[in-house]
Amino acid sequence: MLQQLVAYAHREGLEVEPGFRSRAIRWAVAFDAEGQFLDVVELGDASLPKNPGRELPRCPDLSQAELVSGSTTRCHFLAETAEVVALLGKNGEEQKTREKHNHFVWLLKEAGGEVAALAAAGRGLAGAETVAAVRGRLERARARPADKVTVQVGGELPLEGTAWHAWWRAYRGRLTDRKPAAGRVAGGDGRMRCLVTGRLVEPAATHPKIAGLQDVGGLTMGNTLVGFDKEAFGSYGLQQSANAAMSAEATAAYRAALEHLLRERGRRLAGAKITYWFDHAVPEADDPLPWLMDSPTVAERDAHALARGLLDSIRAGARPDLAGNRYRALALSGAGGRVMVRDWMEGAFEELAGAVAAWLDDLAIVARDGNGLAPPPKLFTVLAATVRDPKELTGPGVARMWRVAVRQEPLPATVLAQALARTRMDVIEDQPFNHARMALLKAYHVRQRRLRGGSMPEVTVERFLNEQHPHPAYHAGRLMALLAALQRAALGHVGAGVVQRYYAAASATPALVLGRLTRTSQFHLNKLEGGLAYWYETRLAEVWSRIRDQVPATLTLEEQSLFALGYYQQLADLQHKKKDDSHE
Repeated sequence: MLQQLVAYAHREGLEVEPGFRSRAIRWAVAFDAEGQFLDVVELGDASLPKNPGRELPRCPDLSQAELVSGSTTRCHFLAETAEVVALLGKNGEEQKTREKHNHFVWLLKEAGGEVAALAAAGRGLAGAETVAAVRGRLERARARPADKVTVQVGGELPLEGTAWHAWWRAYRGRLTDRKPAAGRVAGGDGRMRCLVTGRLVEPAATHPKIAGLQDVGGLTMGNTLVGFDKEAFGSYGLQQSANAAMSAEATAAYRAALEHLLRERGRRLAGAKITYWFDHAVPEADDPLPWLMDSPTVAERDAHALARGLLDSIRAGARPDLAGNRYRALALSGAGGRVMVRDWMEGAFEELAGAVAAWLDDLAIVARDGNGLAPPPKLFTVLAATVRDPKELTGPGVARMWRVAVRQEPLPATVLAQALARTRMDVIEDQPFNHARMALLKAYHVRQRRLRGGSMPEVTVERFLNEQHPHPAYHAGRLMALLAALQRAALGHVGAGVVQRYYAAASATPALVLGRLTRTSQFHLNKLEGGLAYWYETRLAEVWSRIRDQVPATLTLEEQSLFALGYYQQLADLQHKKKDDSHE
């Protein structure tokens, strides 16, 4: 995984030199060439409600170890928070924040020996009145203390130039209180074999933190992917990250790759963040994963047809540019200041296209009104269909379902149980059917049959009503739907009807319930006109002929889901026929 991330960073031309990194800068404090404060400039797209600022690829960066080592209170050079630069927020009066501010000004003045513009900015921020004016302007602009701030002099951003780079490298080189990472290792020179490149290197003492996971349990200041801060994590007398030796360049590269992917291709799915990439660039129109993640946006073009067409083109040799391509995918979240790798997948592009096509096909099911297929649900909708509140979704659960979708794996029985329980509640509470829940029940059986090589005809489930279905549990559900429709036709809405009172029992122990309900239905048939009564009587008889004397005493979890599918698809079929009749 790390090797692929480093390769991605180099291929994309990302910043991989230690001491530099990409940062999103929201504000620039503008000075003239003499150091007079002019204004605060908002960078990026100010029209956005949550403007992240402008992404500047080559900002100075110190590791956490460099920031805290020695007796000097340090801060980042040229790009820091509004809290440090302008003493903005409740921590602006604290001694440590003021020391960081003073260090920020000192760095500008020191670098000013090489770059005159930085000296002017340093002179400006050295004055208490100027700092107060900057703070007031940021407050009026509703800046947050954590927003990143830089300086602008004479209309130019020094961060976008290179004049300060040589000074910065020399400054980092003078931070001589950094300790070697390896401790005592064979050979005595401290070099070790880099796990990523395979070269002999002096391993980095600590690895940089990864930003971009704060919305899935991570810390705003960043999270550690590789770290050995506990004695129990070490081995062979090695210190810190020498236990997973990598060069500083390799650590900077994988950090740059992860942050770029999270920023540009990261998609939040409840408690996890999904990101992916390809070995070779794929045109946006041919990328199958958005069809899985955001299907409704392409519903009019038929996401399933797009995925299937792409797969057919690859197999027919019409798309050699995609045939040899490969994908890499990560599911990440944060916990306790660490990056949690929930899942890592890689494979052929053709496999990915096939998996997405299969996922959309497996989820395809009739709409509750019987009018064609329900819109293909996006992955988050499918996940949310298993719980009462999306906040209940967990990182591991999201990662598991992500793998199910991308690798054509069978749906876990726990997901079936959750979807079935929520479906039962919808029926009892007389709520509209959730398309994604019913699609999940159908997909479970389709994938189980595929896993067993098609040798289980009793679990065949189609998109629409299947009157030839071989399993009595499916027809028991159909029977329940007909009985409910019959009661509604005879009595109208009567509050808690036959479904609300008996669905839970019928779906678990149909033999105890369905016979009695069928006998009671005779009273409802007597209230209908002859033609309608005959139609219902014929339909009930047809379903009973499918069940015959095989009414199950109890139903397993899988059989209960067949009951639910039979109930749902029969109701959808009735709705469709009702609409057809209304047009005659």
